[in-house]
Amino acid sequence: MSKIAYDPVKDKFAGFIKNARLFRTLFYRTLDLFFLRGWYVRRLLKEIYRKEFSKKDQWTLLDAGCGFGQYDRFILSRFPNVKIDSVDVKEDYLNDCRLYFKKSIDHSRISFGREDLLEIDLTPEYDAVICVDVLEHIEEDVRVMTNLANNLKKGGYFIMHSPSHFAEEDAEGDEFFVGEHARAGYSKEDLSAKLEKAGFKPVKIAYSYGKWGHAAWVMLIKNPMLWLTRWGMSSMFFLPFYYILTLIPGLILMRLDMISKNEKGTGIYALAQKK
Repeated sequence: MSKIAYDPVKDKFAGFIKNARLFRTLFYRTLDLFFLRGWYVRRLLKEIYRKEFSKKDQWTLLDAGCGFGQYDRFILSRFPNVKIDSVDVKEDYLNDCRLYFKKSIDHSRISFGREDLLEIDLTPEYDAVICVDVLEHIEEDVRVMTNLANNLKKGGYFIMHSPSHFAEEDAEGDEFFVGEHARAGYSKEDLSAKLEKAGFKPVKIAYSYGKWGHAAWVMLIKNPMLWLTRWGMSSMFFLPFYYILTLIPGLILMRLDMISKNEKGTGIYALAQKK
C-alpha cells in the first residue's frame, strides 16, 4: 500500500526557511492563516487567558511538541505575561526555533529543549499545556497524556488537537494523505475516556474540520500538498495563481466551520483540566 505523506514536504519548507528570518516569519503567518486547527487552538488559548491569566503577573505554558514553533510566536505576541517552555523530539526543529526566537524581543520568555513525551518529567508545574497534532503520532498516547498531566498544576489547562476517527474518510483507494500516524484519530467518547484515565476532567470536546472546514482543507492544503508530493517543488510556481482563485472562498469556509456546531469532522479538539 503506497502512502502520500506530507511530513517530508514540511521538512523541505523548513530547510528552505531555516536561515531566512523574513521567510520564516511569513511562513508562520501562512500557517496561522491556512490551518484551521490553529484557529481553534488560538480561540481556546484566548478563552483560558481571559478567564484565568489576564490579571496574573506571570503564567507558565508548556508547548508539548512545538514543531516549527508557530504557536509559540502567537502566544508570545498575544499574552505579555506568559513564560513558555517549548519541547520537541526533533533537534533540528529546536535549533531552527532557537535561532529565530533569540532575535525576538520576547526571547527571554521562551526556552526550547529536547524531550521525549513518553518520558517527560519536568520540575516546573505549568498553568497550561498545549499539544497540537502530536498524539496521533504516538502509540502510547495515554502515557503521554498522563505525563503531561503530571507536569500541570492542579486545575491547570490542557489543550489538544488531533485528527478524528472521521479522518479515515480522507483515504483515496490505496493512498492515504498522511502515513505517519499511529491511529486514524479519536472519537469524542474515546478521547474523553483517555483524558479521564490520564487524570484530566474534560471541559470541552468537539469536532473541527466539519463539512465547511474539510472543504477548505481540501482546497487550500490537501490538493497543493499532493501536487508538491507528486510533481516536486517546481509546482510552487503554479500555486500563487491557484490561491488567487481559492484563498478567499477557503477562508470563508473556515470561518463557517468555526461558528458551526459540527456533528462530525475530520479533526477533534479538547480543553481539559487536571483533576
